[in-house]
Amino acid sequence: MTAPSKPHRRAAALAAVCAVALLSGCSLAPLYERPAAPIPASYPVAAQSSDPRSANQPEPGGKAASVFRSTAWCTQFPEPVLRRLVAAALEHNRDLKLAAARVVEARALHGIQSASRLPTVALEATTTHPARNNESAHQAGVTLAAYELDFFGKAQSLSDAALHEYLATEQAQRAARISVVAEVVRGYVLERAATARVELARRAAASRTAAVALLTRRVAAGVSSPLELEQARSLVGAADTDLIEQQLVHARAEQALALLTGYGDRGGTEDAPPFTAAAFGAGWGVMRAGLPSELLTARPDIVAAEQRLQAANAQIGAARAAFFPSIRLTAMGGVASGELSSLFTAGSAALQVVPQVSLPIFDGGRNQANLDLARARENSAVIEYERTIQTAFREVSDALAGQASLERDIAARTALREVEARRRTMTMNRYLAGAVGYLEVLDVERSLFAADQALLDARRARLETAASLYRALGGCPAVSG
Repeated sequence: MTAPSKPHRRAAALAAVCAVALLSGCSLAPLYERPAAPIPASYPVAAQSSDPRSANQPEPGGKAASVFRSTAWCTQFPEPVLRRLVAAALEHNRDLKLAAARVVEARALHGIQSASRLPTVALEATTTHPARNNESAHQAGVTLAAYELDFFGKAQSLSDAALHEYLATEQAQRAARISVVAEVVRGYVLERAATARVELARRAAASRTAAVALLTRRVAAGVSSPLELEQARSLVGAADTDLIEQQLVHARAEQALALLTGYGDRGGTEDAPPFTAAAFGAGWGVMRAGLPSELLTARPDIVAAEQRLQAANAQIGAARAAFFPSIRLTAMGGVASGELSSLFTAGSAALQVVPQVSLPIFDGGRNQANLDLARARENSAVIEYERTIQTAFREVSDALAGQASLERDIAARTALREVEARRRTMTMNRYLAGAVGYLEVLDVERSLFAADQALLDARRARLETAASLYRALGGCPAVSG
C-alpha cells in the first residue's frame, strides 16, 4: 500500500464524518399510536360504592369515583406481622428473583442490540508472505470491520424493539412484585382465618363435651333419657372430626404462606393477632377505584403489553429496511511497509477504505414473508394489549362488586349470629327447666356453629377481596380525597 496524499486524507476524513452523521438514519417503522381502550368510561355503578344509598350520587365536584381511595394497609400494612411477612417475601420469594434475573437478561440483550449501531474498532497488526516472491508486507493500525451504515433505520428499529422488550420485562417484574404482595396478604388472611376456625372447632368440641358430662349426670338422675345422651355424644364426634379437618386446613395455609415468603421468615404467625373484627377492622376497610383510564398507567401488565406492542411496531421498520440496499464499510488506517524495521518510519502511513453495497434482487419472497410476519405479530400485540385492558377492567369491577356485597353480607351475618346466640341461651334455659327436649338444643347448637363459621368466612372473603383489588388496581394508588 502507498501513503495517501493530504487531499485524499481530507476526503477520507470527510467521508467518515458523513458516515457518522448518517448513523441514526431514517426509520421505516410505522408511526405508533396507542389503540383506544376497548372498555366503558366508568365502572358499573353497583361496583363503585359499598353503600347502596350513594350508588347514584356523584362525589363533590361531579367526579364520581374519579380518585383512588385506598385503605391504610394498602400503603402501610396495619399489622406488624404482615409487614414482616411482606418484607421477607420481597427479599426471598423465588418468583421475584426470577423476574429480576429476566430484567437483567433483557437489559443485556438491549445492550447487545444497541452496540450493533456503533462501529467495531480494533487494533490489528498483520504480516503476509506471498508464495511466488520473497517480498513481505507488514501492516499495523486501527481497523473498522464490515460496519453497516444505518441509512434506512434497520439497526435503529431493532434497537428500539429491544428497548421496548426490556421495558416490558421491567413492568413484568413490577407486576410480579405486586402479585407476590397481594398473595402474601391473601395467604396471611387465609392463615389467620384457618386459625380462627380451628379455635371455633375446638370451642365447639369443648362445649359439646361439657354437654355430654351434663347429660350423663341428668341420665343418672333420671331427668334425661339415654337417647339424648347418645345424640350429644354424636355431636361431640362430629365436632372432633371438624377439628381435625380444620387443623389440616391450617397446616396447609401455613405452608403456603411459608412458600410465598421463600421460607425467609422465621417468626411464623404465633404473635399475630386473632382473626376478629377488632383486629382486622381498622385499616382494612373498603377501597375505591378511580376512572378505568387510570389503569393504563397503573397496571404494569397493561404497560408491559403496550411496550411489547411498540416493540412489534419497531420490528416492522426493521423488516421494511430489508428491502433497501445494505451498505457496509471496512476501513483500515495505520502504517504499512515491506520491511518490518521501517514499519513506523516517516512516510509509511496508509489508509484503506473498502465500501460494499448489497441490493436484494431475488430472495424467494423471504423479505416479504418477514414483513408479513412482523405485521401479523403487531396485530397480535394489539389484540393482546386490548385483551389485557379488558381483563383488568373486569378484575377491578369484580373486586369492587364483591367488596360492596361482602360489606352488606358481613352486617347481615353479624346480626344473624347475635340472634342465634340469644336463641341458644333461651333454648338452653328452657331445656334445663324441662320445657323442651335436647333435640331442640342440638338444632340450636348446630345453627349457632354454622352462623359463626359463615361470619368468619364472610370476613375472610372481604379481606381476600381487598387483596384482589390491590392487585387489580396495579398496587397502591395515590391516596386522594
